[in-house]
Amino acid sequence: MFLFLKFLLAHILGDFVFQPEKWVKNKEEKKVKSVKLYYHIGIHALLLLLVLLFNLQEYWLGFLLIVVSHYLIDVLKLYLQKKKTKRIWFFIDQVLHLIVLVMATSLYIDFQLPSENIITEKGLLLLTFLLLVIFVSAIIIKIIITQWNPESKKENDDSLAKAGRYIGILERLFVFTFVITNHWEAIGFLLAAKSVFRFGDLTSSKDRKLTEYILIGTLLSFGFAIFLGVLYLYVLNLL
Repeated sequence: MFLFLKFLLAHILGDFVFQPEKWVKNKEEKKVKSVKLYYHIGIHALLLLLVLLFNLQEYWLGFLLIVVSHYLIDVLKLYLQKKKTKRIWFFIDQVLHLIVLVMATSLYIDFQLPSENIITEKGLLLLTFLLLVIFVSAIIIKIIITQWNPESKKENDDSLAKAGRYIGILERLFVFTFVITNHWEAIGFLLAAKSVFRFGDLTSSKDRKLTEYILIGTLLSFGFAIFLGVLYLYVLNLL
């Protein structure tokens, strides 16, 4: 684990701390012809040398694996990503780098899978309830409130695309987490914070139907998250 953390530290510093935004844009424009791409790989190599205390005699194979694969993965992302898929490729890129770090670590440390079943009963229960909180609740809430669906969009609507969906998912995840960790006071703070941010929109719209629509959606979202959190704790105690 200590060796893996060293590799991970070098990766975080190289990819997030010592890579300016202008380097990223330059790589996207010029791809393999970008000098910044090779600066980036050079910094990664230097950081790896530092965390390994320049001990290439012992770690040369892992060093080469990480540096060469980092270059190849970055080039692959630069040529395959499009404007609409940049976010997806960011996560694919990071997952591939982490897999390589695990592989490099495994060259020096034996990884053994646990003898017991990886998917435990409690883990499966948590996964099921997270899916209920994120997806099932969203569909049920949508079915309930779409019978009203007031016209709230304007010609100059500055709201983000699908923002409401993501806000709902995040607030339910927060509330669910607060319930299962017994931090009920945080739920009141979250509800108050959302009310403050929404107050300006509701007062400017002067639309009672929109106010009631948003209020119903918010209370349903919080209600489902609280209910599922309490139900999760009840079922968990039965296991």
